[in-house]
Amino acid sequence: MEDITVVGSNMIDMQVFVKKMPLDGETVEAPDFSLGYGGKGSNQAVAASRLGSDVNLITVVGNDDFGKQQLKNYKKNNINTKYISIGNTISGVAPIFVKENGENSIIIVKGANNELTPKKIREYKRIIGNSKLVILQQEIPLETNNEVIKIANYFEVPVLLNPAPASDEISLNNISRVQFYAPNETELARITNLPTSNIDEIKIAAQKIVDVGVDNVIVTMGGKGALLANKNTVKIIPSQKVNVVDTTGAGDAFIGSFAHYYTQGQDIETALRNANIYASLTIMKRGTQKSYLTSNEVAALQK
Repeated sequence: MEDITVVGSNMIDMQVFVKKMPLDGETVEAPDFSLGYGGKGSNQAVAASRLGSDVNLITVVGNDDFGKQQLKNYKKNNINTKYISIGNTISGVAPIFVKENGENSIIIVKGANNELTPKKIREYKRIIGNSKLVILQQEIPLETNNEVIKIANYFEVPVLLNPAPASDEISLNNISRVQFYAPNETELARITNLPTSNIDEIKIAAQKIVDVGVDNVIVTMGGKGALLANKNTVKIIPSQKVNVVDTTGAGDAFIGSFAHYYTQGQDIETALRNANIYASLTIMKRGTQKSYLTSNEVAALQK
């Protein structure tokens, strides 16, 4: 049995570090630019793998040079590439604009990620069914996610759904079959149609998702930490205070590391605490996967 199967996206990150965003019709100069590997699915897979988990990744890369580079990157990061297909179109790309305070704005072009269809997923039933945990996001077709959830439910494999980017096509009923639902505050507000501007509002919105049948709701709240809500508890897991350089990919680092710690036998709260530490350490460096640490590096920094 594999530890984790990630079904999701791959992107080439195009990071532009800006002092200010241009107004309509304005041209501004940016002090720096960087290319890197990204995509929420790939990021989460790499984070878990670098910590030591056995990870399958089901994705479709582009039929271009970027796609070839992605495959090399997966092998370098010890991710099983047996279930990665080469598509008929360009690779997905993600232009990312990083401000001086480390916050970012992202645009995605899905490209070959749209070729990860329910039909293709059905080829991997046994892989999904032989996993300790399946991770999903929303940078692939939503009907593909629904097929994965259906298969995982059949084999009684828990599913963690990270609903990013948020979509108006998702209903509360559609997410009632996952065991872990992990939105940020914005995504939580969109799915529940409730305000999430403070902790009390976030607790109310999270409880609404618990009430439809999701076992555990994990709300990532940036510097405020993470909120865990289930039938037994509502608890804040505080974040670590660090010098913020670049927050790109921090949410994916959190999800991937939580999956690692949880499938290695930690209880949910302990896994969340360790995931908060891991995500906090990544925002001290520039880049997405470039900032992800191995377990030895985490241990050294904690000392």
